[in-house]
This record gives sequence, structure tokens and C-alpha cells, in this order.
Amino acid sequence: MTPLQSLAATIEARKGADPETSWTAKLLAKGPGKCAEKFGEEAVEAIIEAVKGDPARLTAEAADVLYHLLVMLAACGVTLAEVEAELERREGTSGIAEKAARG
Repeated sequence: MTPLQSLAATIEARKGADPETSWTAKLLAKGPGKCAEKFGEEAVEAIIEAVKGDPARLTAEAADVLYHLLVMLAACGVTLAEVEAELERREGTSGIAEKAARG
């Protein structure tokens, strides 16, 4: 199991946890909109660190982005396995061709 798969499993397990004892459960209890908002905030923080050019800070923010992406996906009923399957489907396809196929 990869670290992302392990994290996704932990997030899934926290769905039923007490929001008073689990940050993940607290986020999930607030619904998809709040999870999406938090993901957006973390993405902006990662962008800022990328522009600043500090690899260590960018690494930390990227980890936050991945965590909050997985929480948002879980809140919306989308699994990491589904995202991985989509990436596998796209593998070997030019990004330009893939984007054109979407319309």
C-alpha cells in the first residue's frame, strides 16, 4: 500500500469518528463545500511556497494539499482508487490529445 492509499484508508475510517477527537471527522462533518474550501486554501498556500522557491515549505504544503484533496474526494464519495483508475486510463495519452477529447 502506498502512503496515499494508506492516508485515503485512514480518511475513510475517520468518516464515522467523533468530530471532537478527529480533525478529519470534523472536516467531513462540515460537508463537501467546506472540504473543498479547505482544499482551495491549501492549494493557494502551496502556490505561494512554489513562487517563494522554498522546497522544504513547498513539500510540507504539498502534503497538506494531498491530504485535503483526499478529504474532499471522500466528502464527495469519490475514492482514490477511482482517481487512480482515471490516471491509468489516461496513461500513454498526450495531455493535449486527452484535453481535446474532453471537448
